[in-house]
Amino acid sequence: MKILATNKNAYHDYEILETLEAGLALTGSEVKSIREGRISLKESYADFSLGELYLFDCNISPYYAASIFNHEPLRPRKLLLHQRELKRLAGKVQEKGLTLVPTKVYLNERGLIKIELALARGKKTYEKRETIKKRDVEREIRAEMKKRWH
Repeated sequence: MKILATNKNAYHDYEILETLEAGLALTGSEVKSIREGRISLKESYADFSLGELYLFDCNISPYYAASIFNHEPLRPRKLLLHQRELKRLAGKVQEKGLTLVPTKVYLNERGLIKIELALARGKKTYEKRETIKKRDVEREIRAEMKKRWH
């Protein structure tokens, strides 16, 4: 599995409850651009539209060699999931106020481009600060332990 892009902000801004893998419906120039790592998940999110799941605000840079056959960088892209997974996710997103956030784009063993979606709940500002404090404390503890063992 080769990771092509990650969304580090998702782990900072959201509390991740569960993750799942989905396929992406892409054009040829999008596939070539993604394989070069020219994709940004920074402000992207997944949402339902007409009973289908789409990825919005995901920036895939135009492929330099595609000329006039290039793709629109910010177009909504359909996410491919089984019908029962779509129904389950739709229920959770509507009912509990959760959101679907992309965390990773990668190539699987068969060479297909997949996206990892996270079912997440937004963090409040004070929760973000607490997370940063915990991380700093754990880092200091690891440093101290390292010093004592060496």
